[in-house]
Amino acid sequence: MVMKVFSTKGIVVSYYINRKKPLWNVIALFYILSGYCGGLVLLVVANIWLNILGVILFTHSLALSAYFSHEFMHGTIFTNMRWNVVGGNIMLWLNGGCYARFKDLAQEHIFHHVNKVDSVVFDLAAFINNLPRPIRSLILALEWLYFPVISLIFQFWALTAPFWNPKRRNERMRVIILLIVRGLLFTLLGLASLKALVLYFLAYSGMITILRFIDAFQHTYETYPVGLPFPKRNDAYEQANTFTTLISHRYWWLNLLVLNFGYHNAHHALMKCSWHNLHELDRNLFAGQQTHHLTLSQLLKNYHRFRIARLFLGQGTAVDKQGNLKLNNFYGAIGVSFLVKA
Repeated sequence: MVMKVFSTKGIVVSYYINRKKPLWNVIALFYILSGYCGGLVLLVVANIWLNILGVILFTHSLALSAYFSHEFMHGTIFTNMRWNVVGGNIMLWLNGGCYARFKDLAQEHIFHHVNKVDSVVFDLAAFINNLPRPIRSLILALEWLYFPVISLIFQFWALTAPFWNPKRRNERMRVIILLIVRGLLFTLLGLASLKALVLYFLAYSGMITILRFIDAFQHTYETYPVGLPFPKRNDAYEQANTFTTLISHRYWWLNLLVLNFGYHNAHHALMKCSWHNLHELDRNLFAGQQTHHLTLSQLLKNYHRFRIARLFLGQGTAVDKQGNLKLNNFYGAIGVSFLVKA
C-alpha cells in the first residue's frame, strides 16, 4: 500500500490547541445534562409520543456524554487535568462506562493514539464459534437485526473482569459498590415505571449503536493481543489507516450532532485539538486530498452489508496498493473502545 507523507507543517498547531470556545462547551454540557434528565422524565410519563421523544433525547444525550468523556480523556475541555478527570467521571456515570476507572480508560485510549495499534482481548470469531449452537444462532440473529449484542457482551466481560482477572483484583470493591448503587437506582426506576426501565435499555442500546456505527470505519490498524509486543508505526501509517466518517461533508454543522467525532483523521493528526475546532483543522489539513473521507451513504451501505461478516473477518482493508479507496473489503470494527477497559 502506498503511504502518503503526512505532516502538520503549514498549520499553526498552537492555534488549534489553545483556541478555546468555553461557550460551546457550556452549551454541549448543558444539553447533555438537561437532555439526560429531561429524557428520563419523558420515559416515565404516560404518553407514547412523549415516550418516543424521551427515547430519542435520552439516546442522543447518552451518546454525547460518551463523546464528551472522550474529550475529557484528551484534556481538551479544562486547562487543569484534575477538572477533566472530574468531568470525565460524571460523563462515564451517565453512559455506564464508570465501572472502569477514568484514568485507566484514558490511558488505554492515549495508548491507541501514541502506538497506532488496536488491542484485542480475545478472538471474537473463535468466541462465537465455540458457543452452543442455539446461543450462537441467537447472537447472529440479533446482530443481523442491528441489535448490538456483541458490544453488550464486551461490556459485561469488562465489568466482570476484576472477579476473574488477578491483575484487576483491586477493582472489585469499586465495581461491587457501583453495581449496588446503580442497581438500586434502576430498581427505583423500575418501581416507578417498568415501561421506563425497558425504554431506558432501548435508549442505551441506541447509544451503543450510534457509537459503534461512527467508530466502525475509522481505522484499519493492525490488532495485537493485550500485552504482546507490537511494531512501531509512524504518522504516515496512522493517517493511511485512519478514516473520516462524517454525517455531512457539505454541511459541517451537522457533524456537531456527534461532537465532530467523525473528523478522525484531523483528530489523530492533532489529538489535543478540541472538538469544536476539528472541522477547521480538517479543512486546512486535507483540502483537496480527501481520499480517506467516507460519505454517509458509504458508511450506511457497509455497516448494513457486513453486519455479520465483521464478526468473523475483522476490520478488513479500505485502500488498495496504490492508495485508492476500495470499500468492498472494509468490514468495520465491533465495539466502543474508549468506554471499555481491555
